[in-house]
Amino acid sequence: MAQASGMDPLVDIEDERPKWDNKLQYLLSCIGFAVGLGNIWRFPYLCHTHGGGAFLIPYFIALVFEGIPLFYIELAIGQRLRRGSIGVWKTISPYLGGVGLGCFSVSFLVSLYYNTILLWVLWFFLNSFQHPLPWSTCPLDLNRTGFVQECQSSGTVSYFWYRQTLNITSDISNTGTIQWKLFLCLVACWTTVYLCVIRGIESTGKMKILQNPRVWLDAATQIFFSLSLAFGGHIAFASYNQPRNNCEKDAVTIALVNSMTSLYASITIFSIMGFKASNDYGRCLDRNILSLINEFDFPELSISRDEYPSVLMYLNATQPERVARLPLKTCHLEDFLDKSASGPGLAFIVFTEAVLHMPGASVWSVLFFGMLFTLGLSSMFGNMEGVITPLFDMGILPKGVPKETMTGVVCFICFLSAICFTLQSGSYWLEIFDSFAASLNLIIFAFMEVVGVIHVYGIKRFCDDIEWMTGRRPSLYWQVTWRVVSPMLLFGIFLSYIVLLAQSSPSYKAWNPQYEHFPSREEKLYPGWVQVTCVLLSFLPSLWVPGIALAQLLFQYRQRWKNTHLESALKPQESRGC
Repeated sequence: MAQASGMDPLVDIEDERPKWDNKLQYLLSCIGFAVGLGNIWRFPYLCHTHGGGAFLIPYFIALVFEGIPLFYIELAIGQRLRRGSIGVWKTISPYLGGVGLGCFSVSFLVSLYYNTILLWVLWFFLNSFQHPLPWSTCPLDLNRTGFVQECQSSGTVSYFWYRQTLNITSDISNTGTIQWKLFLCLVACWTTVYLCVIRGIESTGKMKILQNPRVWLDAATQIFFSLSLAFGGHIAFASYNQPRNNCEKDAVTIALVNSMTSLYASITIFSIMGFKASNDYGRCLDRNILSLINEFDFPELSISRDEYPSVLMYLNATQPERVARLPLKTCHLEDFLDKSASGPGLAFIVFTEAVLHMPGASVWSVLFFGMLFTLGLSSMFGNMEGVITPLFDMGILPKGVPKETMTGVVCFICFLSAICFTLQSGSYWLEIFDSFAASLNLIIFAFMEVVGVIHVYGIKRFCDDIEWMTGRRPSLYWQVTWRVVSPMLLFGIFLSYIVLLAQSSPSYKAWNPQYEHFPSREEKLYPGWVQVTCVLLSFLPSLWVPGIALAQLLFQYRQRWKNTHLESALKPQESRGC
């Protein structure tokens, strides 16, 4: 495209394309897109699952050799070509148009369930304006003689989340009915997103465990979610930059700010998870102690938590039959740490319980869920840019149609598609979308991005463009990671992901009050038709790549065939004319 000496005539820099008002607006928008709800629950959960600090080793390796180099490519190519994801890849090669359409599809799918999480946040935010908080006590049963048994068994916070908010079914095959309170919150969330993006950018801002390939896979895929790579949103944001902007500095700054945010959030989250696990462990011991006191007529408060293990051991040795009849539960602190929820449950169960123990609980709840809502909303801006900008670049609607109309149509289609998440089984489907709609597709698109820019567009051409934009050529680190390290790492991740998918059947954890180990969630295999849906979500967006390439190949073949027949039809006429 652009050489170091000047502009390439093949690229038409559109003077009418919107531009950022200032550099700070652009940086805050990119950071808002990258820093999202995943920094608060996905990253800490992966650290907790994969050995704590040991997980940071593959995470930072993936960040240095995969995340930042790919992030730099997206910012640089979007800024240089000044187009959205579809326009960029069609400009590089017509055969790569499917990469842009695939990124567009993933952004659309992610927007559906991401905004559903925001509706849950909004529901808790609205319920926080009460004193006491509605999840602080169990409701009375139908006879009003005691508390609801499900709440007593599971706890007030879990009951409010699973029953009073989601009203969840015990099986994904039972879809249930629409929960109208969630439906209205969904309307409010998509209305808010529409009002915020209606004018485009003018309105936005343990070492053995390392031998497990799953750890490296999770670390690498976390980089995609954390930096929002291969969604097309950053390409869209960068396309509104001035051509001479220093995109290298932007890429490093945004990536480091995003990672530091994840680490900072993890410190707080691990403290809260430990606090909740200690409380749950203490309550478990107290219930067992109360059973022993009632059965053996011990004086009240005669057994402390520290004395419980020795007392139980003595009673098991002297009166085992009486002990065996008691409903004693196994209490291990490690078990309660492992049961700490990931994903949405981390915010809607762990945090809400922590808030109950703070003075002025309602105030802290309002502040916390208000913060979550704004944090998630900023990420939605980038997701929607990854959907809306390519549509404008493709010129689907006439130029006379205002952007507000296109944005409204897109938001309305997203709203209609997301209604399924307001069903009683909606949270199960959200987990499916979260697990299968993006992971494999993002790996494939990121691989196609680095190969497309470095080997199709050409690394010399790309380095010339960067020198023209920033004033200096990319260093050896950038060139080596782009040429060799990033493609090999991504290809290895892709193979590992396929192997892991083939080795295990997809399952989910159901909330079933009839389960013998309730309130632990019952693990179930997905029905066959749901597994088919999982496979479709995993591969359909990626099929744009070979599909568009094949269509382009057929188009070129057809053009050559037409030209050949046209030439053969003209030759006899030319000879007769002579």
